[in-house]
Amino acid sequence: MKKQLSIGMAVLCSIFLMAGCSTQDTNADLTPVRLNEVVHSVFYAPQYVAQELGFFAEEGLDVSVTIGNGADKSMTALLSDSADIALLGTEAGIYVYNEGKENYPKAFLQLTQRAGNFLVSRTEEPDFQWTDLEGKSVIGGRLGGMPELVLEYVLRENGLTPFTDVEIVNNIDFSSTAGAFTGDVGDYTVEFEPTATALQNSGAGYIVASLGQASGYVPYTVYMANDAYMQEHPEVIEAFTRAIYRGQIWVDTHTPEEIAEVILPQFPDSDLETLTTIIARYQEQDTWKTDPIFSEEGFTLIQDIMEQGGELEQRVPFTDFVDNSFAQKVVDEGVTQP
Repeated sequence: MKKQLSIGMAVLCSIFLMAGCSTQDTNADLTPVRLNEVVHSVFYAPQYVAQELGFFAEEGLDVSVTIGNGADKSMTALLSDSADIALLGTEAGIYVYNEGKENYPKAFLQLTQRAGNFLVSRTEEPDFQWTDLEGKSVIGGRLGGMPELVLEYVLRENGLTPFTDVEIVNNIDFSSTAGAFTGDVGDYTVEFEPTATALQNSGAGYIVASLGQASGYVPYTVYMANDAYMQEHPEVIEAFTRAIYRGQIWVDTHTPEEIAEVILPQFPDSDLETLTTIIARYQEQDTWKTDPIFSEEGFTLIQDIMEQGGELEQRVPFTDFVDNSFAQKVVDEGVTQP
């Protein structure tokens, strides 16, 4: 009997060892990719769909994600070789290009096509107009960053002069703006999701306007990589682009409820109902690109916004800054969804 148990245990151990080896071999077959995202937000739902549904792994990639909490920090991660790919605001790459760096990062994939933040008020304002901000204070963003630039652009488009007609608070860290607002700083704050809805659900504020709707179609967040990395690892860039494209298609063809169910593990502090509400709001304003191709029209607008904000030294040629070859290839070839 003891002999039979020993044989049985040996067989079981062999099975577990084989299973372990198989898992290691499978992971070894995947190419590691270090991705730095500017912030963790429902705004990037197509990426999270690609992660949760295994699109990256199916394309041969093992993607690990870190959070920059600011486009400047995400760009620093890219330039210091702490990240292979970064998801960040287009403006960060434009600044680097104008510094004259040889191996400057290039954008190869556009994820969002509208600003993803919302104006949150202390009181309900069902008839809010942007001109209502005259004489008020707003918690904005880092000077030179997209949240701040787009806010200033929207104010100008509505006849208001930033810092003259409207006080903008710029000295608060990106991750602390909601806390400052609940601590009685500002009459309004500009927040991404899920923070904007969290403020509303807690009774601390009310979403009264969308900067995405007010500013138009802008390549707000894109994926970038250093030019040298793209030349050395074109197969990685192509596979990454294909996985995101699959995520874009999936999001475009599914309901907010279905998307929320898939990405819920990415937001353990949220719940299905809240995520569904946020995703529906983003879908309604046509937030996400349905293909990965970077829009030249949007690139022109974003430079207009930067120029008006006094943050653009010189215009950057689209063909120097954007490499649409990978995006165009995966779109032309098409993708097969599970």
